[in-house]
Amino acid sequence: MRTRFWLIYVLLAIVQILLGNFLNLGQYIIICLLPLLVFSLPMDLSDTGALLVTFATGFAVDFLTNGVLGLTVIALLPLAFMRRWLFSLVFGSEIFARGERISLQKHGMPKIALAIVVFTAIFFAIYVWVDAAGTRSLGFNTLRWLLSTICSCLVEIPVARLLSGEEGVKWK
Repeated sequence: MRTRFWLIYVLLAIVQILLGNFLNLGQYIIICLLPLLVFSLPMDLSDTGALLVTFATGFAVDFLTNGVLGLTVIALLPLAFMRRWLFSLVFGSEIFARGERISLQKHGMPKIALAIVVFTAIFFAIYVWVDAAGTRSLGFNTLRWLLSTICSCLVEIPVARLLSGEEGVKWK
C-alpha cells in the first residue's frame, strides 16, 4: 500500500509539472493538484516529515516549471504545517485519538470534498496573495483565487479516489 501511494504521489507531481508547463488557461485560472497531495500524505507521517516532503515536492514543481522559484513552496508549507489542525476541523479530533486513516470509505465523499476545498482555498489564497505582491487589484486577485480554487477542486476531487488506500474494503 505504501509503495502504491508513493508511486501515485510522484506520478501526480509529474502531472502537475506537465500541467504547469503545457496547460495555460489564462491569467485567471491555475490548475493545481498539490493541495490534494498535501491532503493525502499519510497520517502517521510526522509533521517534520510532512514539511520536508511538501518542500521537496513544491521545490521540484517550481524548479521544473516556468514559475517563480519558491512561490509554490511558500503556498504549500502552511498547508503542511496546518494539516492536522485542518483534519481536526473537518473530520473531528477523534481521528487522532483512534489513530484512524482518512479514507473515502470511512468518511464519505462529501467530507473528503469539503477538506479538499478547504486545502485548495487556503493554498490559492496564499499563492495569489504572494504572486500579486501588491501589483494587482483586489478584484483581479479575488477572481483569480475563486476561479483557480473552483477549477482545481473540480480536478482534485475525482483524482482523490486514486490516493485512497482502501479501494474495495468496506468499513465495519
